[in-house]
Amino acid sequence: MKKATKQQRANIVNKTLFYIYKNIDTNITLDELAEFNNISKYHFHRIFKEETNQNLFDFITSTRLQKAANLLITNSHSTISEVANTCGYSSHSSFIKAFKQKFCYTPTAWRKSGHIEYSKFLIKEDKTFENINMKIEVIPKRYCAYIRHKGYNRKIINIWQKLKALAYEYNLKEYKQLALLHDNPTITPLSECNYVAAIEVPKEFRSEISTMEIPKTLCASFHLEGVYGDVLAFLRYVYHFWLPKSGYEATTLPSFVHYHKNHFLNEDEKFDLTFYLPIKVAY
Repeated sequence: MKKATKQQRANIVNKTLFYIYKNIDTNITLDELAEFNNISKYHFHRIFKEETNQNLFDFITSTRLQKAANLLITNSHSTISEVANTCGYSSHSSFIKAFKQKFCYTPTAWRKSGHIEYSKFLIKEDKTFENINMKIEVIPKRYCAYIRHKGYNRKIINIWQKLKALAYEYNLKEYKQLALLHDNPTITPLSECNYVAAIEVPKEFRSEISTMEIPKTLCASFHLEGVYGDVLAFLRYVYHFWLPKSGYEATTLPSFVHYHKNHFLNEDEKFDLTFYLPIKVAY
């Protein structure tokens, strides 16, 4: 496969995934996605399956349910029907059936304590963050060049090395290192988590690597220092303990981090970062 063709296919998948995450509360159709990418339905569906090894609608369903599972934990003031609607389900009964099939709990049982039992099998790291500083701030929109990675593991270093090389090639001397965390690893197996490594670039920047805009949004921000593994324990704290009691609720936008020191690029695996969680006022 030619380099240009390979990059074109990667851009189609990247644009599609970003579109799905952004519009997960709507009824996303094959016609809609094919038109968005300016290609035929057949061609689009084939590219998506070949590049991701996933059926398109299985992916959309899984994404809806993962988002719903997270919102049921964090958005304690929203009803189950409201959470279902936020994640694109118009039928309450079909949502309950699909949710139980995926997580082995009803939404009610999941919200009560099921998520805690479920997460025990996914993350072993445990640490308290009671004294961590938090601020509420509006984060301006940012433009980024990015690479996706399936799985939260040490192989992420490879895409960060590639982004460093890209920055050198395009003479980007000072740039922010960002990462989008589309999945909550306390309820999603680490091997299935979607991680996006990104560097901030000018709006007019063009390259062979995909670009995107992180929209302006209201966030709870946390400054955190630690070593590899601490981020997972921190995410458990934020989603399971801080957010349900905070008076805020999560939105469907992904959380993201700004690395001041990137543990994937440092031999000591230490990090210094700011974690941003998109939120809305609950009451």
